[in-house]
Amino acid sequence: MKKFVLRPTLQWRSTRLFKTPLVLLIAMLLALGSALDAAARPVDVSLATLFPTERQTKTAVVINKVLERFHYRDFELSPAFATNTLEHYFEALDPNRSFFLDRDVKRFLASASKLDDDLALGQVDVAFDIFRVYRMRVDDRVEFALGLLNQPFDFSQPDTYQFDRAEAPWPQSETELNDLWRKRVKNDYLTLKLADKDDTEIRKQLRKRYEGIRRRIHQFDTDDVFQTFVNAYTQSLEPHTAYMSPSTSENFDISMRLSLEGIGAVLRADNEYTVIQRTIPGGPARQSGMVNTGDKIVGVAQGVDGDFEDVVGWRLQDVVDMIRGPKGSMVRLQLLPKAEISGGGRMREVSLVRNEIKLEDQAAKSYVIDKLDNAPDLRIGVIEVPAFYRDFRAESSGTQDFRSTTRDVRKLVAELKEQKVDGIVIDLRGNGGGSLTEATSLTGLFIEEGPVVQVKDSFGKVEVETDPDPEILYSGPLAVIVDRNSASASEIFAGAIQDYGRGIVVGEPTFGKGTVQTLIDLNRYVPDIDLGRLRLTMAEFFRISGGSTQLKGVEPDIPFNLGYDSDDHGERSLDNALPWGSIRPANYQKFNHVDLDGLISRSAERTARDPGFRMLTDQGRMLSEIEDRDLVSLREDERRQESERRDKALKEERNNFLRSRGIEPVDEDVDPIDEEALEKQQEVIDAIQVDEAARILADLIKQQGGAQRPRAVMRD
Repeated sequence: MKKFVLRPTLQWRSTRLFKTPLVLLIAMLLALGSALDAAARPVDVSLATLFPTERQTKTAVVINKVLERFHYRDFELSPAFATNTLEHYFEALDPNRSFFLDRDVKRFLASASKLDDDLALGQVDVAFDIFRVYRMRVDDRVEFALGLLNQPFDFSQPDTYQFDRAEAPWPQSETELNDLWRKRVKNDYLTLKLADKDDTEIRKQLRKRYEGIRRRIHQFDTDDVFQTFVNAYTQSLEPHTAYMSPSTSENFDISMRLSLEGIGAVLRADNEYTVIQRTIPGGPARQSGMVNTGDKIVGVAQGVDGDFEDVVGWRLQDVVDMIRGPKGSMVRLQLLPKAEISGGGRMREVSLVRNEIKLEDQAAKSYVIDKLDNAPDLRIGVIEVPAFYRDFRAESSGTQDFRSTTRDVRKLVAELKEQKVDGIVIDLRGNGGGSLTEATSLTGLFIEEGPVVQVKDSFGKVEVETDPDPEILYSGPLAVIVDRNSASASEIFAGAIQDYGRGIVVGEPTFGKGTVQTLIDLNRYVPDIDLGRLRLTMAEFFRISGGSTQLKGVEPDIPFNLGYDSDDHGERSLDNALPWGSIRPANYQKFNHVDLDGLISRSAERTARDPGFRMLTDQGRMLSEIEDRDLVSLREDERRQESERRDKALKEERNNFLRSRGIEPVDEDVDPIDEEALEKQQEVIDAIQVDEAARILADLIKQQGGAQRPRAVMRD
């Protein structure tokens, strides 16, 4: 899966980056927009030009050497690895297995016995041979689909469509492929029909969609083919290592120089859809209250009245190009909600004004929760930390009071002390990471001194990052709340707090991103030739207790079961992810032991009867069930009934909860929407988990006889 993100997430030293996964490193250009004009669309590329160049041969050789020398995982070319590369390449070109025939795949895999020797010499002819066949298969399928649009459709027959074929066998014959595409076109038509489009509009939109698939494949040049193949090669080793061609590297440099302007949404590709991975605090998407994780972007339009461009089947980079634009301009999105992942058809349109995402919009904030039902006499402070930020530009220019997470949290803790809070909750939900320096120094606010995280490089050397400040700012009761999207620096902070026993960690298991990447300019190995760059995994993070944050993430002391399948999310869901591992523990002191059993049982009793948790759990369970499905009915009445039933169930749970909190639910089908009321509604929903975290901390305070300073003891 591919993601776009403009800013680096966790920085190790000054040049090393690590982030959640991506397949192609062009994915580091996030749909945060830019002040650049959209690049002119490329022309149709002749098949006769699609052959590897001498520059690409040299690039492949250099990449091999870099991987062998510097990659964190031991790497050696072998026939098995070469075969795995071809399999990944087929998946990259045809993830839904709807273009290639089984005989195409078997023919090329059968010739892979000496591919490892070819790759060692930089010979990648097979990638271009496969792509030329792929382009011809795309042409055939598009012609077939366009022909079907000239025929009537009958939606009363008991037929089904397998919309997710990632694990399905490759089609055995053209007859099987024709039947697959007959169902696909029928499903595409039905999805738009359920969205209340008329016959003429549907056929026009689908014709444009299928012709667009063919046009974009015809625009692949030699660099596009080579980059796609090399990334299939690197993904066969490990999911975070990726190659950027010279042109992609140039776009990356331009994007990194731009201010954070745009809609503020991290995107990924999922088969033929562009999906909202998460929204960024302070960005237009998050502030609208109408763009949610898991929503699929099916159309993009410019300005107040621009026509929508159907983007189903588009490459992720092309969708990003459509969403990009200068500050103050409007982009409109057609979204298919996550609950409609099987194509129920209930779409919504969202208008967003591209804007600069300012540092202060992502800055830490605080508030106080009092009058808890289990501890009405206690006051709990909450500090929201959306990212581990540090204004490196201001710091490098000599500014003494530059913004950073640690500096902001220091001020917030002082303010909460003045408000006489009895404990503090650090909210890291949705925090995808940031600066390692900040993760380390923030931990230091809550411990006196000692190690925070261990870093092991590809040569086996272990370096320990330690708290730079021997003083402790806050020594009172502490809780950290995390979720499945808390990653990287968030996992380092939460893991350290947990290992020290300095506070309790509550919520969901975290993302599990424990590797470090660096950008390597390949030109250094072959002067005077632009070879592009390689994003290389070259180190791994380990907690001070010795275990890695890789794969497993941080397991909460007190878990919230919200109905999701954790194996389908985060690092655990990626092919070839590095395994969890351990090294020797660092030398550190642990605080007093906490009796977790009592805290867990009391929390479980509360959440079982809490309408908010019941809503979140039912919603999570329903969405997990939807994601596990790969078949939909092609009968119109069944699809309508299913969509209405699911929509009704989700709304009823949400509305019952909101009314239990004295909030009248907002009807999202009304135009115009009361955005202020919608924002208030979302605030109440977002508070469900943090309120329970405050109750858990209150239970801990009472268990310990009041807000006392934890006492350090030697680690066992």
